[in-house]
Amino acid sequence: MKSFSHNTPALRIEQGADCFRLLASEIDRVASRRVAVLCGATLGRPDSPLARVTEALGARCVGVYSGVRVDSPLSAVEDAVAEVRRLQADAIVAVGGGSAITTARAVAILLAEKARVQDLCTHRQGDGKLISPKLLEPKMPVFNVPTTPTTAAVKAGSAVLDPVEGRRLALFDPKARARAVFVHPELIASSPRRVFVGAGLNTLTLVVECLMSPRGDPIADALLLHALRMSRSLLPSAASGDDPQVRADLVIASILCGQGSDYTGAGMTIPIGHALSTRFHVGMGMADAVVLPHVLRFNAEASPAGIDKLAFALGVHAVTFEARVDAVVDALNAVFADLGVPSRLRDTGIPKESLADIAAICFDDWFLQSNPRPIKHVDEVQQVLEQAW
Repeated sequence: MKSFSHNTPALRIEQGADCFRLLASEIDRVASRRVAVLCGATLGRPDSPLARVTEALGARCVGVYSGVRVDSPLSAVEDAVAEVRRLQADAIVAVGGGSAITTARAVAILLAEKARVQDLCTHRQGDGKLISPKLLEPKMPVFNVPTTPTTAAVKAGSAVLDPVEGRRLALFDPKARARAVFVHPELIASSPRRVFVGAGLNTLTLVVECLMSPRGDPIADALLLHALRMSRSLLPSAASGDDPQVRADLVIASILCGQGSDYTGAGMTIPIGHALSTRFHVGMGMADAVVLPHVLRFNAEASPAGIDKLAFALGVHAVTFEARVDAVVDALNAVFADLGVPSRLRDTGIPKESLADIAAICFDDWFLQSNPRPIKHVDEVQQVLEQAW
């Protein structure tokens, strides 16, 4: 009998046009009285649906910081820290996509730890091992109102972009997880279709990588398998229309993926997507989708059980293992082609001479540690990048 431990963090999920009627009570539940709302510039406009959130908070809302920026650059995060401190807030409501949500978590961590990001983030030791420092201070409560299907909504980590080196500074603290997530039709409708589908592609990629992980358990598998089926069936509809139920279901798929991935880790695709997104401003979901088929082939022999799970979820059948790998890759490529994803990295504007630098950045990404096929040298990452280019 296989041994495993599956401890589910406390989380409340509210969905629907009336979900904000519970927002104030959730704030009261944690005894907070001064709430700062964090969002990007678009939602910060007077005519945006952000008013639904601030109205529900009432007098509890002490201010809105609308300076969140894509990829959570360090300067914007530091500005948000200063503003939340100035407002003397004791809780944060993050409204937006992954950048808003990860920025809010980073703000909660930095305010509590009272230290620089560089001193708190995951880093490589002298012996070559990556470590993530334990962050012990209590964190202020965070509540999330996602506008895209981002797995960030339920995660414990945040990544702040170092704009000088183009690297992600990863912060991890389970105490910074959201206390509740609110899925409201007007907020998820506010995201442009391209942005929404891009976030969905990132979720789909993470699901695939997690199912390939040898560290899963039956409960995590159940979450991930359903997230994969939902993502695969709903993304084409999201790309061609704006049905609110389709969008809501994709947000739920991202929550399932976010929860399931806590017990598996990911693989090489995710750190590659991180690097391409931050260095070349290619949408993370788009970059993930271009690279994923090549990573799958790289990892296939190290995770035959993962290939079998993917074949089951995707409804493909083949007698031999090699044929199953081909069928899984073909099924995913068919989804990506329907969504207009380029087949090669060169088609996204990535120069070939940058691949070595991208590989080096990926090699220091925490996610790479859980790749099914152990990565011992940066050249292995570059090899996959060259195949994808």
